[in-house]
Amino acid sequence: MKANARTLTTRLGKIIQKLRRTYPDFRCALNHENPLQLLIATILSAQCTDERVNQVTPALFTKYRIAAEFAAAPPGELEEFIKSTGFFRNKAKSIRGCCQELVAKHGGEVPRTLAELVPLPGIGRKTANVVLGVAYRRAEGIVVDTHVLRLSRRLGLTRQTTPEKVELALMEITPPSDWIDLSHLLIWHGRKRCNARKPDCIQCEVANLCPQIGVDK
Repeated sequence: MKANARTLTTRLGKIIQKLRRTYPDFRCALNHENPLQLLIATILSAQCTDERVNQVTPALFTKYRIAAEFAAAPPGELEEFIKSTGFFRNKAKSIRGCCQELVAKHGGEVPRTLAELVPLPGIGRKTANVVLGVAYRRAEGIVVDTHVLRLSRRLGLTRQTTPEKVELALMEITPPSDWIDLSHLLIWHGRKRCNARKPDCIQCEVANLCPQIGVDK
């Protein structure tokens, strides 16, 4: 590991420790009871708030309980359930296509590897990493959403600008044992303190570790 990467790893370790103390109850914000529900909720969360998704999924998950039921759902009927999440036609198509693949190739079960999840319709690395990390506690990558993307740059952890490159940069400086928790901690901090338009730097729990303010030597 290069000297700069070692320095970033040390600083990031301190950030993770502080965020763990700040948010001891951190968790995935999408309500779910099983891996399939988490997969569907994550698809719905694209360009939509988790709060809105959580308003939609109770009725959705009451109507459709297993992959085969989602796969056979009439498009118009499924669209009505998820309409308020935006891009509902594309999301309904992704959900039906994904669940059809689950039934045809995986016995209706959600796979446990990145290689099996990513090829499914509507599933990218972010969604796959969410499911693996939250449902199965398997770390094959790091979830990079808008909060993780923003905070990674603000905290000086990377200069990369795309989710794919930010994920690789974070994986290089983060121990694999922290890959799952890192995303959740940055997401919680991004929502509660370091928001996009007006970050609360004065009250920020990791202000002394942030290059925007002053790094702790």
